[in-house]
Amino acid sequence: MTGEAAPGRLALPERTVASRLVVVARAERAEDYDRVLDVLVEAGIRSVELTLTTPGTFDRWAALRERYDSVLDLGIGTVTNADDLARAIDAGAAYVVTPITDPALVAQATDAGLPIVPGGLTPTELFSSWSAGASAVKIFPSGVVGPSYLKDLRGPFPDIVAMPSGGVDLDGAAAWLKAGAVAASVGGPLLGDAFRGGDLAALRDRAKSFVDVCAEAGDR
Repeated sequence: MTGEAAPGRLALPERTVASRLVVVARAERAEDYDRVLDVLVEAGIRSVELTLTTPGTFDRWAALRERYDSVLDLGIGTVTNADDLARAIDAGAAYVVTPITDPALVAQATDAGLPIVPGGLTPTELFSSWSAGASAVKIFPSGVVGPSYLKDLRGPFPDIVAMPSGGVDLDGAAAWLKAGAVAASVGGPLLGDAFRGGDLAALRDRAKSFVDVCAEAGDR
């Protein structure tokens, strides 16, 4: 899939689709975002999902958006209720991600003109979100099924735009993209211990490896 939206469906941000990679930044506190995002940007990352399980994400949002908006698509993730979604809409998120299947959240986001990527695992869950108007669906946790699952889904749902999430490592990112995923959603395998004071040079190297692999897979 190219990631281009069907008529009447909101497209994911162009930088996210072009990079084929979303980094899920789940920190212990929002004050830790900047040092890590600086390295990710330097390594070529162009789309980052900031999770609401990180305390203070909304409080830091305006400053983060001012600092990174010109180089990053900043999304808000782990959105599980209407109130948090309304805050994400008001904050000007580039997209939102939710780990659950809730057509009401899809409708709320799309009515506001905000791309949304809902999570699900079963065909029923994924198609429920897709048919409600999601920009893409998140296969979560993707490690339970593997890249061949997307090929199976394409049988009954040939137009579905999907993104794997949950334990996607370097080889997995390449395999999912080759299977037709619009992008790979990556957390721990790329970030490692960066939010716990880890080596930022090592983070840069891991991020560059993911950027290169996703770009190569996207060219095929």
